[in-house]
Amino acid sequence: MYAYLRIFGTTMFAYLLNKLRSVLERSEHSRRDTYLASSVDLCELERRMRSFETHG
Repeated sequence: MYAYLRIFGTTMFAYLLNKLRSVLERSEHSRRDTYLASSVDLCELERRMRSFETHG
């Protein structure tokens, strides 16, 4: 019984961790997309995109 609870608890923790990671990644993508969309012209957009590629 205790072994089952330990496995279930570990599995549930991994599941919740993956869900949290997914939510945070979506939030980061949304923030990045908003930042890129606020570019005033193509040159600024390209500069911002290069900045993301080099600095993450």
